[in-house]
Amino acid sequence: MENKEEILKNLKEKLDSVTNLNSLNDVKTEFLGKKGSITALSSIIGSLPVEEKKTFGAELNKLKAEATSLLESKREEIETKILNEKLANEKIDISLPSTKLPVGAPNILEHLIEEVEEVFMSMGYDVVDGPEIEEDKYNFELLNIPKGHPARDAQDTFYIEDETILLRSQTSPVQVRTMLSTDGNTPVRMICPGKTYRRDADDATHSHQFMQIEGLLVDKNISLSDLKGTFDVIAKKLFGEDCRTRFRPSYYQFTEPSVETDISCFKCHGEGCSLCKNTGWITVSGAGMVHPNVLRNCGYDPNVWSGFAFGFGAERLAMLKYGINDIRTFYQTDLRESATFDRKEA
Repeated sequence: MENKEEILKNLKEKLDSVTNLNSLNDVKTEFLGKKGSITALSSIIGSLPVEEKKTFGAELNKLKAEATSLLESKREEIETKILNEKLANEKIDISLPSTKLPVGAPNILEHLIEEVEEVFMSMGYDVVDGPEIEEDKYNFELLNIPKGHPARDAQDTFYIEDETILLRSQTSPVQVRTMLSTDGNTPVRMICPGKTYRRDADDATHSHQFMQIEGLLVDKNISLSDLKGTFDVIAKKLFGEDCRTRFRPSYYQFTEPSVETDISCFKCHGEGCSLCKNTGWITVSGAGMVHPNVLRNCGYDPNVWSGFAFGFGAERLAMLKYGINDIRTFYQTDLRESATFDRKEA
């Protein structure tokens, strides 16, 4: 092994002139290949005396390790240089404006429902879903709508089986199911947006399928003033902070007292126009205090518990907010719907 230092010196000199991986592989073959100068030293071991073989073998392994370390260091140096050159040549100038890709607009109804959900969730309401194929007792009976009531008429309702199974005509059954799922001694605060079905002839303002957003709050000492405050919040969120609201007496089988909820006309600001039919007000929903019979049917003692319920038509809200004059637009993939939405949001 007298030539060990000379071999390493020779290797270092050759590595100094290496500039690429191919040249590096040639140098590796020259020293550590099958016929390399370092590998060739192994053939000497057989001719050595026994007492020298161990020492020679150890020195040879040390030489191979040092040569390998030099080669790997050079490889890392070359690869790092290649990577840095590649990064420099292929870098992206992020200061340049990106290519604008055309994107679609959200569905108006879906966007509006999500907007309403966010407002109510911020007030502690749960968003609850329920079946669209419903039983008569949940859709009518438990809501204080007995058999023979006009709302059960086959002209108004899609019955599936002997007037016991139907497509829900309102999302109120979800409220009933929610109350029945409690022990009758638990406050309820929920909204239930979803599809409903009625046998209406389709025209500009009516559809056999439409989206409702109903809500329910049941607790102790609830009054119409709580309903008015809640309605004010959602009206201002949807139609602006200057929106005013009012209640008018009405009648619904499942609420007592019942009210129609109006907002001030956002087009004429109360002066009177074609949108509000020269009244200065626009009706947007029905609401009222939950009827004692409904509370009782759902396991709540009306002497202890009270609550309010309300129902919006999502299409009606969207038509008012975005200036759409035909309800069929929502279901006909009319691109003008998306254009209207984009302009309003902008």
